[in-house]
Amino acid sequence: MQTKLTINGNEHDLEHDTRTTLLDALRNHLGLSGTKKGCDHGQCGACTILINGRRINACLTLACMHDGDEITTIEGIGTPDNLSPMQAAFVQHDGFQCGYCTPGQICSATAMLEEARMGWPSHVTDDVTSAPDLTDTEISERMSGNLCRCSAYPNIVDAIRQVSEKTT
Repeated sequence: MQTKLTINGNEHDLEHDTRTTLLDALRNHLGLSGTKKGCDHGQCGACTILINGRRINACLTLACMHDGDEITTIEGIGTPDNLSPMQAAFVQHDGFQCGYCTPGQICSATAMLEEARMGWPSHVTDDVTSAPDLTDTEISERMSGNLCRCSAYPNIVDAIRQVSEKTT
């Protein structure tokens, strides 16, 4: 099958089997290895990327379903020479240990802050009348789909809080 994928602002023509997951297309066909394969069942969040600005587990979707979508991977969030604010905060707060989950955590956190900015309801209080306060509990709840086996959660929350305070 032929699919045209727009990844990090660049178009890629991909010839692949119809059963190819977006994760496998990114890593094995296009050489974008920043997105990690953790559980391959959508349970860990290591493969979190952004599709049209919304977070998604790349292991649970097929590449052919995203012809024409805007896909952002960790490589499109920032570079080692030009870190995004979220990446810089993760470094500053030591929001990683082994680093395996970090690309998915950063993609998820980036989208989560946009969701909160847009006033998506709180999962903690069920208050749908206003944008939620991003307390540590709220951040943890909104990031609950991204697991860290090294348990760097307090540092991850600190990094996200720092970026959220700078953008509000």
